[in-house]
Amino acid sequence: MKNINWSELGFGYFKTDYNVRCEYKDGKWGELYATEDVNMNIHMASTCLHYGQEVFEGLKAFRGADGKVRLFRVEENAKRMINSGEYLKMAVPSVELFTKACIEAVKLNADYIPPYGSGASLYLRPMLIGVGPQVGVKPSADYLFAVFVTPVGPYYKDGFNCIKVIIDYDHDRAAPKGTGHVKVGGNYAASLDSGEIAHQKGFASVIFLDPATKQYIDECSAANFFGIRDGKYITPDSHSVLPSITNKSLRQIAEDLGLKVEQRKVGVEELPTFSEAGCCGTAAVISPIGSVYDPKTDKTIVYGDGKTAGPWSQKLYKTLQGIQYGEIEDKHNWNTIVDVK
Repeated sequence: MKNINWSELGFGYFKTDYNVRCEYKDGKWGELYATEDVNMNIHMASTCLHYGQEVFEGLKAFRGADGKVRLFRVEENAKRMINSGEYLKMAVPSVELFTKACIEAVKLNADYIPPYGSGASLYLRPMLIGVGPQVGVKPSADYLFAVFVTPVGPYYKDGFNCIKVIIDYDHDRAAPKGTGHVKVGGNYAASLDSGEIAHQKGFASVIFLDPATKQYIDECSAANFFGIRDGKYITPDSHSVLPSITNKSLRQIAEDLGLKVEQRKVGVEELPTFSEAGCCGTAAVISPIGSVYDPKTDKTIVYGDGKTAGPWSQKLYKTLQGIQYGEIEDKHNWNTIVDVK
């Protein structure tokens, strides 16, 4: 294990030893290979650079209480990449190839898997890009699939503490019936201006509303939104919302804990009715929301004391983390054990 100050890690890039790659040429995938090179030599007319043929994933590996390394829901990430890539008319890796690449990337960088109890984890970034040269708008013939890893700490510097968010009426994360439901880089580029404005105003994140009517909650920046009310876990259902694997897991855990799950359109007017609210995703797991500022009404909605995560958010977070770290029984078989030296 590397001599790293694990507790000081933020959510940023930290160089590791290897990444793994696979190339699609002449209508077929080649062999998976490992490299120490962090650069990619691609044609300047590659479709990923001009026409957005780029999709990616994010998942984590955890060193558990029993010393075992667990890769969380890797097959779900594989399926989501396939869905994203096919929507962009890309050649996609199979579930088997995706899973093999992720496992190999973890094994080759085992020294960078943070120790149990450090609060850190190993983040995996699988990516798929079109690398064939095109000037006309059409799909590439060639693709590169790669997986790199980096040890990370909490996404927000305050960790599992409440964040302040603001409703954004002026920006859209994705167009109606566009690419909101797939994990493409363009969706995140579209959120950058909104995020910078929010940060300048003292907010950690923004709530995007549905791009068609501005009446319903879509996402909390790059994460899914959920609210707790009257024994229910309520989360938006929209074509513009990315199907978060963390949210999918939390919905199951919520049911296991006795909450009723509702996945439906969530009106912005419901925000004051929730007893708790949060955003969830691979990076942050759960970021409880302490307050929501509505610039249209100039009012702030506060959950609890605005500083401490609510009881259900704490239960959901601790249960999910417990499964990932091997502290709680993985009764849904979400973890893949990676045999590292």
